[in-house]
Amino acid sequence: MKSKKDFTGGLSSLLGETPQLEAKPAILPKTVKEITKTSQIGTKEEETRATFIVNEGMLEKIKAIAYWERLQIKDVISTAFSEYLASYEKKNGPIQSIPKK
Repeated sequence: MKSKKDFTGGLSSLLGETPQLEAKPAILPKTVKEITKTSQIGTKEEETRATFIVNEGMLEKIKAIAYWERLQIKDVISTAFSEYLASYEKKNGPIQSIPKK
């Protein structure tokens, strides 16, 4: 007859004494004091979070470009926006800001 093993000592009895590590808070690129909009939480400087409705076929192509080029989707979209804005300004001149209400 086999005897049952006694595991009452827990994991620490197997590993011995382990030093206690202090938990560090996650470091966000922007601190709460620097944030004026909740859409900026966790973003880099000069970035904000936005939601758009996009054609499904276009989105699949953007995802494919990101995959094959080993980029993030946001970087593919940023490049597309930059190229569109440069083309627009070349044709129409500098873009005027929207008037404040």
